[in-house]
Amino acid sequence: MSKPKRYENPEKYDVAVIGGGHAGIEAALAAARLGMRTVIFTINLDAVGNMPCNPSIGGTGKGHLVRELDALGGEMGKVADKTSIQTRMLNRGKGAAVFSLRAQINRRAYQNKMKQVLEKTPLLDLRQAEIIAVERSKKGGYRVVTMLGAVFSCKAVIIATGTYLKGKCFVGEVSYEGGPDGMFAANSLSASLKKLGIPLRRFKTGTPCRINRSTVDLSAMERQEGDSEPEAFSFETKKQPKNISDCYITYTNPETHAIIMENLDRSPLYAGKIEGVGPRYCPSIEDKVVRFADRDRHQLFVEPMGEDTDEMYLQGMSSSLPEEVQLRMVRSVKGLENAVFMRTGYAIEYDCTDPMELLPTLEFKNIPLIYGAGQFNGTSGYEEAAAQGLVAGVNAALKIKGEEPMILTRENSYIGTLIDDLVTCGTNEPYRMMTSRSEYRLTLRQDNADERLSPIGYRVGLLPKARYKRFCEKYKAVEAEEKRLKRTVLPPSAELRALMEKAGTAPATTGMTLAELLRRPELNYKLLTEFDKSRPSLAKEVWEEAVIRIRYEGYISRQNSQIAQAKKAENLRIPDSIDYDDVYGLRIEARTKLKKVRPVSIGQASRIPGVNPADITLLLIYLKKRADTRPNSSICDPEIEK
Repeated sequence: MSKPKRYENPEKYDVAVIGGGHAGIEAALAAARLGMRTVIFTINLDAVGNMPCNPSIGGTGKGHLVRELDALGGEMGKVADKTSIQTRMLNRGKGAAVFSLRAQINRRAYQNKMKQVLEKTPLLDLRQAEIIAVERSKKGGYRVVTMLGAVFSCKAVIIATGTYLKGKCFVGEVSYEGGPDGMFAANSLSASLKKLGIPLRRFKTGTPCRINRSTVDLSAMERQEGDSEPEAFSFETKKQPKNISDCYITYTNPETHAIIMENLDRSPLYAGKIEGVGPRYCPSIEDKVVRFADRDRHQLFVEPMGEDTDEMYLQGMSSSLPEEVQLRMVRSVKGLENAVFMRTGYAIEYDCTDPMELLPTLEFKNIPLIYGAGQFNGTSGYEEAAAQGLVAGVNAALKIKGEEPMILTRENSYIGTLIDDLVTCGTNEPYRMMTSRSEYRLTLRQDNADERLSPIGYRVGLLPKARYKRFCEKYKAVEAEEKRLKRTVLPPSAELRALMEKAGTAPATTGMTLAELLRRPELNYKLLTEFDKSRPSLAKEVWEEAVIRIRYEGYISRQNSQIAQAKKAENLRIPDSIDYDDVYGLRIEARTKLKKVRPVSIGQASRIPGVNPADITLLLIYLKKRADTRPNSSICDPEIEK
């Protein structure tokens, strides 16, 4: 590439966002909505909000992230509700703590609506340009340089490059530089980031082929319909989403597996051509066949890409095998015998950073006002990316304003869990959110995401006053209904006994409160309607929340006690100036890990792999002594003094 002649662009910005994917979108919107003059750069405007892999949003654990994002003032949930073509609540057979909403999305409609949101947001400019350099400005702040030579001045930079950074695609023996969906890769930026002091490494992900619906025998597959009463991601969505498309399930078979094994030497993954680390929880089909050799079939989901296209996504068959091998293995599957490819599956390898170099605000520890978000931080998934984008955008704006940062914690959100996992423990593979990642699942439910996070969204300035008022009114109604259910007694009657026997639960012999009845899993709010004469007219979200509180009251109370204990450790702040070499008796491993992570609190320090309780005790003793000798220093903390 010839070196362009540089020129200073007259526009001056507070925040520059590099990347127009899900992380970049939320980062740019958050910064602009908090009053920052913001610019978001994307290699191609047609790739804004693209879903280069599965055409869906949400899923186990991920649905929680979208609800939390919405509660804070993010955009993903709103646009997903407007463009969904099928909605399902996963894990209905389990407890409310792991209910997770998943929506099949009209992929192009989502992109168009999200692009329009960016275009219409005040203080936000959307530009098609490849950023080839980020440089420190002699006047303070940063300069971002485009491939065409334009130089933009800004105070903060958010890097949300997704899989574009030195992207390299693999299909069998063929490899080429490129981003997802045939886009250009960002090949020049990596060298500039390294020069700034940002460490980079290689991760990889993959995607399956896309096939033409008209060549698929859907009648040979299991039909998967949406919920009869679809639910929305956004707490602000009042119009119920519609289910207008079905998904389908089919399976691989021994013939499929034989084709894969016969051609394993042609897989770039097994031939050693791919150096990047792939996601363990979303492996390629060749990886699944090798790792689970005892299984004679694997489930495949055939999913529509939208209502206005015949393109279908083959979830569960991600592959980087040669094209002709992919075609043979797809056509060995029931219902896909005549499938015609529209896009071939591929693996993509890309540069990303080590998230342990980041603070919980997602700012680099040693590079002020440079933030990372999304797959650049070592995660996978649209939802994980969007959540990090919002956090980075908010914190960039708050720091420029000179205000306190927004730090979400494990105790109040899955977003906090995600970020704490990344910055405290790091990741050696693309990180994926799952409900099992959180030790506080009972309180971090998707139904109460607004209760947990809307006050924070309002405090930082993302939630408008009118929305916050509606939130307050909702939970006032929830509390009133919870109290009413606990005090309203139903006397024993033949009708009530008959209902309970029919539901399969022991009949009441004495008067019981509605709350006592609702704690029985066989009964529910609707079943008791005719016996509940004082029931007010309430929105579904209100009475459902009241019922969940009642059913899980004992468990929630126990978990709240655990959270209170954890908060004590989180409130014990560790000063930035601490020298771990001064902490007498600290083991070498603990000292090394603490120096690398530089935890902001005792709680975070205790979660670092290689730091044990004895190390924490020594650290507490050191902090107390230091506080005693320097009573005016910032490390004096009431908890330490105890």
